[in-house]
Amino acid sequence: MNDASASTGTGTRPILDIRDLCISYFTRAGEIPAVVDFSLKLAPGESVGLVGESGCGKSTVAMAIMRYLGTNGGIVGGSIEFDGRDLTTMAEEDLRRIRGSEIAMIYQEPMAALNPSMRIGRQLMEVPLFHENVSEAEAEKRAIAMLEDVNLPDAERVMEAYPHQISGGQQQRVVIAMALLSNPKLLLLDEPTTALDVTVEAGIVELIADISKKFGTSMLYISHNLGLILETCDRVCVMYSGEVVEEGTVNEVFDRMRHPYTHGLFNAIPLPTADKNSRPLVAIRGQLPLPHQRPPGCFFGPRCDFFVEGRCDAQPIPMTGMTSPTHRVRCIRWEEIDWDNYAPDRKEREPHPPGEIVLQVEAMRKYYPVHDDSLLAIFRGDTTRQVKANESLSFSARKQETVAIVGESGCGKSTFAKVLTGLETATDGKIIFGNTDIGQIAVGDRTEGQLSSLQMVFQNPNDTLNPSQTVGSQIARVIRKFGVESDPDKIHDRVMRLLDLVKLPRDFALRRPRQLSGGQKQRIGIARAFAGNPSMVIADEPVSALDVSVQAAVTDLLMDIQEEFGTTLLFISHDLSVVRYLADRIVVMYLGQIMERGSTDEVFSPPYHPYTEALLSAVPIADTRVEKKRIVLEGQLPSVLNPPKGCPFHTRCPRKIGAICENERPPVHDVSDQHKIACHIPLDELKAVEPVFRLASDAPSAA
Repeated sequence: MNDASASTGTGTRPILDIRDLCISYFTRAGEIPAVVDFSLKLAPGESVGLVGESGCGKSTVAMAIMRYLGTNGGIVGGSIEFDGRDLTTMAEEDLRRIRGSEIAMIYQEPMAALNPSMRIGRQLMEVPLFHENVSEAEAEKRAIAMLEDVNLPDAERVMEAYPHQISGGQQQRVVIAMALLSNPKLLLLDEPTTALDVTVEAGIVELIADISKKFGTSMLYISHNLGLILETCDRVCVMYSGEVVEEGTVNEVFDRMRHPYTHGLFNAIPLPTADKNSRPLVAIRGQLPLPHQRPPGCFFGPRCDFFVEGRCDAQPIPMTGMTSPTHRVRCIRWEEIDWDNYAPDRKEREPHPPGEIVLQVEAMRKYYPVHDDSLLAIFRGDTTRQVKANESLSFSARKQETVAIVGESGCGKSTFAKVLTGLETATDGKIIFGNTDIGQIAVGDRTEGQLSSLQMVFQNPNDTLNPSQTVGSQIARVIRKFGVESDPDKIHDRVMRLLDLVKLPRDFALRRPRQLSGGQKQRIGIARAFAGNPSMVIADEPVSALDVSVQAAVTDLLMDIQEEFGTTLLFISHDLSVVRYLADRIVVMYLGQIMERGSTDEVFSPPYHPYTEALLSAVPIADTRVEKKRIVLEGQLPSVLNPPKGCPFHTRCPRKIGAICENERPPVHDVSDQHKIACHIPLDELKAVEPVFRLASDAPSAA
């Protein structure tokens, strides 16, 4: 790439200047080229997003900047200049002085950066104590001040706590505070909000933006969430198989994307304009090539709709400048393609009306007894308290319908799934499934038919697949156990048909889980869930850990199988973008209670429950045309051991109307036959609320 490829356009010396960077890992099989020809300039105070599928080299670039490539990784070409100094030739002692002081990194998993055996205060104080000549008292004072800067309440208490004693969102704020304690010039963020609830994510994103402005910190933001990049970054680099394929300002790339791979990423995102029937998502076909198996010429060629043999594979493809000096693309055909009329082939579906009621939940409750042996509890004569995980849940699900249950972590979604599957039994109420109340029947007491008709797809297939058995044998075991087939030949045939159904090659039956990618493992989990011909499948965050393209393929697969088998899908998720695309009806839960339920269109349009409104406003949307209301919830989810009286949401509600919210349970407004809202605010006032999303008519449209 030439120097113009990454011009910051500011005229100042860049804080980070990466030129023609090549990174390889050395194994017994030889050299594995992870990153090739990577160039990037980052100006002081600027934010640049690095996006692409897993395995494209995003995190490897960040690790190279930190010089954390391990014993078998190395920089084999190019340079990385930080504030005018070449990091690739810097001595180890000089690197140690820079890391944590001038360059800091925030990781995806905060517990990977926190020592579980040390108090948080001590870990924070180590930063100024190591990098600066300050006293213990000064280090403690600065640590407390930084915790307050990242909006952590009761900073002194947090200083005395161990990491496991605070929530995930609070852990991530501590990691951000640690990264910022020495006022770094460069901050590297590697998927810092992936594991967080959307409401916590919204707060973290706003916090990072505010701190960047306050300290003038430059940021390299690594994410597969394009909506997040739109909200946080000035420029964006799209990576594919170790190289940048398109770069420019956020508006240039989002509104006038010119690389087929960038178009492929956006076609796989559930934007508000997507519809699972008339405008379904389109997954990028094929797989990301392994570094040592890259094709000649354009690395994206085998997956590209515009590939021309003899041209696209003739020689390495350089980055090409466009009409804007900041917008560049690695494609020799970008000027030939009619982007305005380009539309991928979509597999449109006929909408199917839902059938008869399959699941009826009536005033279901799940309480857990907790023993309190404190002196105060003994004095009160009340040593047993109740954790009200689910409180009076009532809703239904019909045949061939997708019902989504959404809410923050700790709202009771997974607890309900455990009761439904028999891993727990209900404390009260009914769960009618197959004309039988199964709420009080534990999994060990359920009939074979009840077990086979109710199956689960889990968030992490690694936790549910046996690493020592082939995937074919694991699917076959389900078929045998539930009596679907007993003849070995017929079992084999059904395994093959299930692999066909989830669009995997039949020879995958002989592979073990370690030989599959994350998306392929999730497909095996789906095949196994449907092996027993279930009438209902519970999908617990089945796509949250997947790349956007794999996510599109898995959601498409779930809809295909649902259509073929007439299955009811109970979809548990905190990702409202996917929920809006996939679900027919939505149940919104908060602290074990249902705040709102209705059809997807009803829940996503006014009137909203204030909690639903906050959830919707927290969803990052990768569309520059969409204007979004800003609502950031303050405070933490209350303890289920001591839930608020009255409305459970009143402690965080931005629309709280007074003492009635604190003392009385809210009435349920019947907005329509299906749409119910539990709130003290009069329905007329809720109807007058402005929509969270609005499409700006004068904004340009993405091709």
